[in-house]
Amino acid sequence: MVEKEPKKQVDEENFNFIVRIADSDIDGQKSAVIGIQQIKGVGKRVAHIVVKRTGINPITKIGSLADEDVKKLEESVTTYAEYVPEWVINRQLDYETGADMHLIGSNLEIVQKDDINRMKMIRCYRGIRHETHHKVRGQRTRSNGRHGLTMGVSKKKA
Repeated sequence: MVEKEPKKQVDEENFNFIVRIADSDIDGQKSAVIGIQQIKGVGKRVAHIVVKRTGINPITKIGSLADEDVKKLEESVTTYAEYVPEWVINRQLDYETGADMHLIGSNLEIVQKDDINRMKMIRCYRGIRHETHHKVRGQRTRSNGRHGLTMGVSKKKA
Protein backbone atom coordinates (compact mmCIF):
# COMPACT_ATOMS: atom_id res chain seq x y z
CA MET A 1 0.00 0.00 0.00
CA VAL A 2 1.38 3.39 -1.00
CA GLU A 3 1.00 6.14 1.57
CA LYS A 4 0.58 9.70 0.43
CA GLU A 5 2.98 12.21 1.83
CA PRO A 6 1.47 15.38 3.26
CA LYS A 7 1.87 18.54 1.21
CA LYS A 8 5.16 20.24 1.86
CA GLN A 9 4.79 23.67 3.41
CA VAL A 10 7.06 26.39 2.15
CA ASP A 11 9.23 27.42 5.09
CA GLU A 12 10.37 30.80 3.86
CA GLU A 13 10.54 33.70 6.25
CA ASN A 14 8.81 36.08 3.84
CA PHE A 15 5.98 33.75 2.81
CA ASN A 16 2.49 35.27 3.16
CA PHE A 17 -0.28 32.75 3.67
CA ILE A 18 -2.91 35.41 2.91
CA VAL A 19 -2.34 38.08 0.28
CA ARG A 20 -4.71 41.03 -0.03
CA ILE A 21 -5.34 42.26 -3.58
CA ALA A 22 -8.24 44.53 -4.58
CA ASP A 23 -10.07 44.11 -1.23
CA SER A 24 -10.00 40.30 -1.54
CA ASP A 25 -8.10 37.80 0.59
CA ILE A 26 -6.16 35.35 -1.56
CA ASP A 27 -4.68 32.05 -0.38
CA GLY A 28 -0.89 32.32 -0.54
CA GLN A 29 -0.51 28.61 -1.32
CA LYS A 30 -2.11 29.01 -4.77
CA SER A 31 -0.30 29.90 -7.95
CA ALA A 32 -0.46 33.45 -9.23
CA VAL A 33 -3.02 32.78 -11.97
CA ILE A 34 -5.36 30.72 -9.78
CA GLY A 35 -4.98 33.05 -6.81
CA ILE A 36 -6.02 36.13 -8.78
CA GLN A 37 -9.14 34.27 -9.92
CA GLN A 38 -10.42 34.41 -6.33
CA ILE A 39 -11.22 38.11 -6.91
CA LYS A 40 -14.84 38.51 -8.00
CA GLY A 41 -14.89 39.69 -11.61
CA VAL A 42 -11.56 38.05 -12.53
CA GLY A 43 -11.73 34.78 -14.43
CA LYS A 44 -9.21 32.59 -16.23
CA ARG A 45 -8.74 34.84 -19.22
CA VAL A 46 -8.37 38.03 -17.20
CA ALA A 47 -5.96 36.33 -14.77
CA HIS A 48 -3.71 35.10 -17.57
CA ILE A 49 -3.65 38.52 -19.24
CA VAL A 50 -2.84 40.30 -15.96
CA VAL A 51 -0.04 37.89 -14.99
CA LYS A 52 1.47 38.03 -18.47
CA ARG A 53 1.40 41.83 -18.42
CA THR A 54 3.20 42.05 -15.08
CA GLY A 55 5.88 39.56 -16.16
CA ILE A 56 5.39 37.22 -13.20
CA ASN A 57 5.77 33.46 -13.65
CA PRO A 58 2.18 32.10 -13.64
CA ILE A 59 3.02 29.01 -11.56
CA THR A 60 4.81 30.75 -8.69
CA LYS A 61 3.00 30.76 -5.37
CA ILE A 62 1.33 34.10 -4.80
CA GLY A 63 2.46 34.06 -1.16
CA SER A 64 6.13 34.00 -2.14
CA LEU A 65 5.93 37.13 -4.31
CA ALA A 66 7.65 40.30 -3.18
CA ASP A 67 5.56 43.29 -2.10
CA GLU A 68 6.48 45.16 -5.30
CA ASP A 69 5.17 42.29 -7.43
CA VAL A 70 1.92 42.17 -5.43
CA LYS A 71 1.50 45.92 -5.95
CA LYS A 72 2.11 45.48 -9.69
CA LEU A 73 -0.52 42.73 -9.79
CA GLU A 74 -3.04 44.86 -7.94
CA GLU A 75 -2.41 47.86 -10.18
CA SER A 76 -2.69 45.69 -13.27
CA VAL A 77 -6.00 44.19 -12.07
CA THR A 78 -7.52 47.57 -11.21
CA THR A 79 -6.45 49.20 -14.51
CA TYR A 80 -7.41 46.19 -16.65
CA ALA A 81 -9.92 48.06 -18.81
CA GLU A 82 -7.31 50.56 -20.00
CA TYR A 83 -5.04 48.14 -21.84
CA VAL A 84 -7.41 45.53 -23.30
CA PRO A 85 -9.95 45.77 -26.13
CA GLU A 86 -13.48 46.80 -25.16
CA TRP A 87 -14.96 43.38 -25.96
CA VAL A 88 -12.94 41.76 -23.13
CA ILE A 89 -14.27 43.89 -20.27
CA ASN A 90 -17.36 43.06 -18.22
CA ARG A 91 -19.15 46.43 -18.24
CA GLN A 92 -19.38 47.95 -21.71
CA LEU A 93 -21.25 51.21 -22.19
CA ASP A 94 -22.36 51.72 -18.60
CA TYR A 95 -26.01 52.77 -18.21
CA GLU A 96 -25.33 55.85 -16.08
CA THR A 97 -21.96 57.10 -17.35
CA GLY A 98 -21.69 55.55 -20.81
CA ALA A 99 -18.08 54.55 -20.10
CA ASP A 100 -16.42 51.18 -20.64
CA MET A 101 -15.09 49.71 -17.39
CA HIS A 102 -14.14 46.40 -15.81
CA LEU A 103 -15.70 46.00 -12.38
CA ILE A 104 -14.21 43.80 -9.66
CA GLY A 105 -15.07 42.90 -6.09
CA SER A 106 -17.91 44.59 -4.25
CA ASN A 107 -18.40 47.17 -7.02
CA LEU A 108 -19.49 44.38 -9.35
CA GLU A 109 -22.06 43.08 -6.85
CA ILE A 110 -23.47 46.58 -6.22
CA VAL A 111 -23.84 47.38 -9.92
CA GLN A 112 -25.51 44.03 -10.64
CA LYS A 113 -28.05 44.61 -7.86
CA ASP A 114 -28.70 48.13 -9.15
CA ASP A 115 -29.29 46.82 -12.67
CA ILE A 116 -31.75 44.20 -11.46
CA ASN A 117 -33.60 46.77 -9.31
CA ARG A 118 -33.82 49.15 -12.28
CA MET A 119 -35.31 46.38 -14.44
CA LYS A 120 -37.84 45.59 -11.71
CA MET A 121 -38.82 49.26 -11.36
CA ILE A 122 -39.41 49.83 -15.08
CA ARG A 123 -41.35 46.52 -15.19
CA CYS A 124 -39.49 45.11 -18.19
CA TYR A 125 -39.77 41.40 -18.99
CA ARG A 126 -36.45 40.52 -17.37
CA GLY A 127 -37.34 42.51 -14.28
CA ILE A 128 -40.65 40.70 -13.87
CA ARG A 129 -38.89 37.34 -14.30
CA HIS A 130 -36.40 38.34 -11.60
CA GLU A 131 -39.23 39.37 -9.26
CA THR A 132 -41.09 36.10 -9.65
CA HIS A 133 -37.92 33.98 -9.37
CA HIS A 134 -38.28 32.43 -12.82
CA LYS A 135 -35.66 31.76 -15.48
CA VAL A 136 -34.57 35.04 -17.07
CA ARG A 137 -32.55 34.12 -20.15
CA GLY A 138 -35.07 32.18 -22.24
CA GLN A 139 -34.54 28.69 -20.86
CA ARG A 140 -37.36 26.18 -20.94
CA THR A 141 -39.48 25.97 -17.81
CA ARG A 142 -41.89 23.17 -18.57
CA SER A 143 -39.74 20.39 -17.18
CA ASN A 144 -36.89 22.23 -15.48
CA GLY A 145 -36.56 24.83 -12.74
CA ARG A 146 -39.59 23.67 -10.76
CA HIS A 147 -39.95 24.33 -7.08
CA GLY A 148 -42.75 24.10 -4.57
CA LEU A 149 -45.30 21.42 -3.91
CA THR A 150 -46.35 20.83 -7.53
CA MET A 151 -43.29 18.86 -8.58
CA GLY A 152 -43.63 15.63 -10.52
CA VAL A 153 -46.59 14.01 -12.19
CA SER A 154 -49.89 13.69 -10.34
CA LYS A 155 -52.27 10.93 -11.44
CA LYS A 156 -56.01 11.16 -11.17
CA LYS A 157 -57.67 8.76 -8.80
CA ALA A 158 -59.90 6.24 -10.50
